[in-house]
Amino acid sequence: MKESSTAIHKALDFCRLSADEQVRRADELFELLSKRRTVREYSDRDVPLELIEKAIATAGTAPSGANMQPWRFVVVRDPEIKKKIREAAEKEEYESYHNRMSEKWLRRLAVLGTDEHKPFLEIAPYLIVVFRITTVEENGDTEPTYYSQESVGIAVGMLLTALHNMGLATLTHTPSPMKFLQEILGRPKNEVPFVLIPVGYPIENATVPDIHRKPLTQIMEVI
Repeated sequence: MKESSTAIHKALDFCRLSADEQVRRADELFELLSKRRTVREYSDRDVPLELIEKAIATAGTAPSGANMQPWRFVVVRDPEIKKKIREAAEKEEYESYHNRMSEKWLRRLAVLGTDEHKPFLEIAPYLIVVFRITTVEENGDTEPTYYSQESVGIAVGMLLTALHNMGLATLTHTPSPMKFLQEILGRPKNEVPFVLIPVGYPIENATVPDIHRKPLTQIMEVI
C-alpha cells in the first residue's frame, strides 16, 4: 500500500511587484553583479565575522534536492590552518600545472596569468571551504543526499552574490584533488570538498585579467 503524504503546507509569503519595480530591481542587480570579478590580490584588512555569517545564512536559503540542504560551510581564519591549506594546495597545484593539465588547458589559463603560487590563501582574512554532504544518517539508516552536486552549486552561487553585495571580494579555488581539505579540517568522509573561497578586500590598485563575458545573444536562446 502506498504511504499517505506527510507534507504540511502553509501560505506562500510572496511579494508581488509592479512592472516598473521589477525592471528597476533587475537592472540594479545586473549592474551590481556585472562588476563582480575573481580577485587574487587581497589585503589582510579584517572583515567582521557577522558579514560572513550573514552571507552563509543567505546561501543556506538555496533550494536543494528533497530539501536535504547537503552543504557545510567551514570558515577558516586561524593563520596556522590557512598556512597548512596554502602549502597543501600549492603542492597539488604544482602537480597540476606541471604534470596533469593538458596543453589546451594551460593555454586557457595563460590568459588569466595563474600558476601554482597561491599567496591569497594566507593573506585573505577568511577562507570559506564549502563541503558537499553525500550521505546522512537517520534512525540508524544511511541515505544518500539527492542532487547534492547541483544543490551545493546553487548555494555557492548565492554565497558569492551575497558576499559581492556586501562589498567583499572572492575567488573560487578548486585545486584538484582536494582531499587535503578534508584532512586538515578534520571533516568526516561524507563531507566532500566542493570549493575553497578566499574572502576579503582587494589591495589598493588591485588588477584583474582583461577578459570579457559573453553577450546575452551568445548565452540565451528563445524558442
